[in-house]
Amino acid sequence: MGIAFKEIADRVYLLRQPLLDVNVTLVVGDGAALVVDTLSTARQATELLSAVRGLTTDPLVVVNTHHHFDHCFGNAALAADGPVPIYAHEETVRLLREQPALVRRQAYDEVLPADPGLATELVRTTILAPTHPVRQEATVDVGGRTVLLRHLGRGHTEGDLVVQVPDADVLVAGDLIEQSGPPAFEDAFPLEWVETVAGLLRCLTPGTVVVPGHGTVVDTEFVRVQHDDLATMSWLIRNGDADRAPAERVAQRTPFGPEAGLAAVQRGYAELRGDA
Repeated sequence: MGIAFKEIADRVYLLRQPLLDVNVTLVVGDGAALVVDTLSTARQATELLSAVRGLTTDPLVVVNTHHHFDHCFGNAALAADGPVPIYAHEETVRLLREQPALVRRQAYDEVLPADPGLATELVRTTILAPTHPVRQEATVDVGGRTVLLRHLGRGHTEGDLVVQVPDADVLVAGDLIEQSGPPAFEDAFPLEWVETVAGLLRCLTPGTVVVPGHGTVVDTEFVRVQHDDLATMSWLIRNGDADRAPAERVAQRTPFGPEAGLAAVQRGYAELRGDA
């Protein structure tokens, strides 16, 4: 059985790609549809497009929440039938347009130890840069449905974009929020991430359905807990830096475990030095 979408709100659908438990969101309007994130490879994205076409034959608009391979390397496959507007934060656009070889190399090096087959597919996949840069906010009309794109600040990456569907009370958070594992900090801004998620919380209602970058949908309370954990980690990083404590020691006390914590502390120290 192929991958398939499940409706999570009025004409808003979620697909979870099993390989990395990464989420794709589909918003269907009258005569248009919007796809948030496009998976990792041409093969995955071709399967994704087939699942989309099982629900709608309308013209598509695409949004990339950030530049990591599992959220945008499928762009070209979704645009194979003709030009597709692709929205992303301007930093995501810059990286994918000006430094695709670097983005691909980072993805390859990350994936190779655990999945050589996927790493090979990444090498063969065409990287298509987004066409519509967003600085802070943009509004997209999706067949009569208003969809808001917002950059709330740096966090998981420099160019995180969240997608809000107000008439369905759904917010797609990308990897600013993680459910199936700890947040990833390898090129993150852990000290700024706290305030970015605080801004995200201000966009939510008690009943908002929040789509994380990976894992099952969550609610406002889950986001609040993750914000508090990020705040605790920020405090530990700042105090560790003031005490000149080794990153490895501080990482043992972070809420996300020693492995994710080490990446977070190292990036946090770099932020405080101005090197991030």
